[in-house]
Amino acid sequence: MNIHATLRLLAWPFLWIGSIQLVFALLSMLVFRDKTFSQFLDGSLICFALSLLVYLRYRKGNMARLYYREALAFATMTWFLMGVLGALPIMFITGVSFTDSVFESVSAMTTTGATILTGLDHMPKSFLLYRQFLQWMGGLGIVIFVVAILPMLNVGGMRLLKAETPGPIKDDKIAPRVAKTSRYLWLVYLCLTLACAFSYWLAGMNAFDAIAHSFSTVSTGGFSPYDASMGHFNSHTILGVADVFMALGAISFALHHKNFTVRSLKGYWQDEETRYFILAILTISVILTAMAVLNHTHPSFWVSVSQAVFHVISFMTSTGFGADDLSAWPAATAGFLIIASYLGGCAGSTAGGNKFIRNIITFRAIKHHMLQAIHPSAVIHVRYQHKVVRTPVLAAVTSFMLLVAICTMVLTVLLMMTGLDFFSAFSAVAACINVLGPGFGEVSSNFIPVTDTGTWLLTFAMILGRLEYFTVLTLLLPKFWRD
Repeated sequence: MNIHATLRLLAWPFLWIGSIQLVFALLSMLVFRDKTFSQFLDGSLICFALSLLVYLRYRKGNMARLYYREALAFATMTWFLMGVLGALPIMFITGVSFTDSVFESVSAMTTTGATILTGLDHMPKSFLLYRQFLQWMGGLGIVIFVVAILPMLNVGGMRLLKAETPGPIKDDKIAPRVAKTSRYLWLVYLCLTLACAFSYWLAGMNAFDAIAHSFSTVSTGGFSPYDASMGHFNSHTILGVADVFMALGAISFALHHKNFTVRSLKGYWQDEETRYFILAILTISVILTAMAVLNHTHPSFWVSVSQAVFHVISFMTSTGFGADDLSAWPAATAGFLIIASYLGGCAGSTAGGNKFIRNIITFRAIKHHMLQAIHPSAVIHVRYQHKVVRTPVLAAVTSFMLLVAICTMVLTVLLMMTGLDFFSAFSAVAACINVLGPGFGEVSSNFIPVTDTGTWLLTFAMILGRLEYFTVLTLLLPKFWRD
């Protein structure tokens, strides 16, 4: 384990988060003219000092020796430590505890969207935009950003990229060099964000709201500068814009790049994962619309359609925006939306959840075993995109699905031990482990009712879900740290 090189790499994310806080200090003074300059500056100086200290202490680390163990350690440490440093302005400005500040920061960077803050409508705009920007930055991954801007990481760049990128199949490249691949992904991400902000503005938002919400829409993060989230605007046009860009944010960015390169939209439907993702949205939306109409939840059919589609996309893409009081919906609505959050988006996107490629392979593996039981001598293969799924991928998908169930159960029980009832604990774990955000029961409005112990458990759950279990849990094995 090349711990010196791994720790030396951490100087760059520390420098990056310090630079962001310095920029927001300047924005608070020159643009927004609110009283957050000193708080942002204090946070920035702490980050710069820590970055310099880490770099000088471990500057002799051998950067040429970067293997998968270093990549896994770097990815996990980056998410946690960036969450701690990103929490500094939150703690200084809002006055909440260190525990709650770290929870809010990690929730932003992992694009979870769970919050412990209230009264957002009256908070300084510089702080609200900082909170939104943390989600945008975390959307495509801090680690991918580091790989994109540091050519010296090309030696171990693909290892870092694989440790950060969601999905079971990680060998597809859109460019020969990993740094170039990362830059292409960020270019797609930036273009989608600009298009989203412009669309929100055309739909009726002011410039600040359009930019702020574009950050949390394309990143499928779900934070809003308002306590009422998207319900603040009372506009179905805005909900429609959000539907489109939440869905685009949950589709593989490599697929976006490929389809843009060939100037064709057919690739979206030809891609199995995207096709089933779209069909799942339509199916669950129809079910929730029917339930809402039969229950007379809304004044008209089209309002029910708009709200159902919006919330299904919001939960399935793990964005977590809200626009209606879900407690007024039929009781089964919560169950369908939690299922949607576990289904997730597409691999290689900003969305959370299991990812549809795993869902497809899992169902086909189950079908494969059923057919094999009927025809024991037959040679039957599990296929995806007309190709045979290799045994290591099948094993990885099966292990992942088992880990999802085990981690959900264990964390739910641990959270219940802190005082939450079963449904609230389960929905809180589902919200954090799927990087979704909103929960049900006691945490339907925010996560204030959760104790400090429970808050740290959910903070761990967010990082666990964002890095897809194996990256984090592998670090708990004693063998990982041995030479």
